[in-house]
Amino acid sequence: MRLDVTEFRQFYDSPLGAVSRRLLRRRLREVWPDLHGLTLLGLGYATPYLRPFRDPGTRVIALMSAAQGVTRWPRRGPAAVALSEETALPLADGSIDRILLVHELELALDLRPLLREVWRVLAPEGRLLAVVPNRRGVWARTDVTPFGAGRPFSLGQIEGTLRGAMFEPLRSMPALYLPPTNRRFLIRTAPFWENMGSRWGTAFAGLWIVEASKSLYALTPPGEKVTARAKAKAMIPSTNRVAAGPSFPLPSHRHPSKTIGPRDDPPPGALAGGPRKPAPLGDRRSQPRRQ
Repeated sequence: MRLDVTEFRQFYDSPLGAVSRRLLRRRLREVWPDLHGLTLLGLGYATPYLRPFRDPGTRVIALMSAAQGVTRWPRRGPAAVALSEETALPLADGSIDRILLVHELELALDLRPLLREVWRVLAPEGRLLAVVPNRRGVWARTDVTPFGAGRPFSLGQIEGTLRGAMFEPLRSMPALYLPPTNRRFLIRTAPFWENMGSRWGTAFAGLWIVEASKSLYALTPPGEKVTARAKAKAMIPSTNRVAAGPSFPLPSHRHPSKTIGPRDDPPPGALAGGPRKPAPLGDRRSQPRRQ
């Protein structure tokens, strides 16, 4: 179920939202340190994380789902955000170099058409960065933050989903070990939680950050799976072709000394000299040899 855009804005205006935005920005910048000369698209509610990528050499735009609404971004200067349907992005094929998905995959009504659109607008050498709630984390089990809405993912689930949509996962990293609470004491100790969380393991991480590239060599359409029955059917030869026979003439293997059967007898007068005379009984050499 899609959240309203006002709920996202209220969260990121809160102390917990501001801290989580700062921590995630740092992680995202580690993955994509330099996007000079590229075009970056933010899908979902990714505008809080697009500001570090804005520089004179990078084109940054954002699209928000019509089901959630849209807010102006950036707050100063020309607007760089628009409202669109998630299954019909108003972009040309292969026109985007990088795509950042935040509050998108876990809230999408149908992942298959959404990822097909992402694949379509992404350049052949393009990459995407998906930020999704960790199924085992605390952030996915509370309604205090927007990350607690929708469907969470394990690392295997999000990587399998991307592979099924013709994307190749490249690397992944956990993020947000801070407990999702508005207590100021815990919020002030956010760097401590992040440092300790990397030692505790991924079970305490609130989010997964997965980078994937566009795959151009796939045997199935985006989101489709080949079943074992379809594979077996593809290996069975067609019965129509066998019944019809080959389209080229077969060479004759008939031996010259083979006796011509009744069905193969030529019409009278077809051979030179008229009908064939029977061989004398005493001449065994002229008679066909019995098999």
